[in-house]
Amino acid sequence: MATTTRDILLFIPNLIGYVRIVLAIFSAYYMPFDYVKASFCYAISVALDAIDGHAARAFNQGTKFGAMLDQLTDRASTATLVMTLSYFYPKYVFLLQMSLVIDIVSHWMHLHVSIMKGSSHKSMGLDSNPIMKLYYTSRPVLFFMCAGNEVFYSMLYLLYFIEGPIVFGVSILRVFLFVSFPIMAAKTFISLIHLIDASIRLCAIDAEERNKSN
Repeated sequence: MATTTRDILLFIPNLIGYVRIVLAIFSAYYMPFDYVKASFCYAISVALDAIDGHAARAFNQGTKFGAMLDQLTDRASTATLVMTLSYFYPKYVFLLQMSLVIDIVSHWMHLHVSIMKGSSHKSMGLDSNPIMKLYYTSRPVLFFMCAGNEVFYSMLYLLYFIEGPIVFGVSILRVFLFVSFPIMAAKTFISLIHLIDASIRLCAIDAEERNKSN
């Protein structure tokens, strides 16, 4: 039986993606004033991000639409959190702005070029870039980097409202914040590599098309 557009829209990983979008919207609504509800919705959305990939592989339902949906939901969710943090911490607006810009631009460029090349965004560039190869082929590394990045911004968010558990006079939330900071910085560096690598590949596509036309 032929696969239809409706079938793609109703693939299990894409249905999970729609739930993530709803949760992200609720989280964004509550972020400025109710950290409990906002954190709950955000955490469930992040957890589902891991599940949809497993579902895509388990049911053989990986699609370009699903990849785009997943990436855009990730970027939009992070954007709402970073925008809220910019409101909470006006002294660090510029740094937060730059982190958001790098995150969005690099991932969009990388995904766009991978679709143009007809390959998965998790396989493009693995032949020539050892950092990206490690990042995308090692699930523990990918999980560690993504989780560390989420922990940093989440702790920064929570610390605006509460200090959390105090052990030996030290806030556990602040410990998590400082420990996750270098992970966030490393992931930002990797995003810059994404951007540079994808830009070079896009220029190569332009050069190939111009040479064919000439």
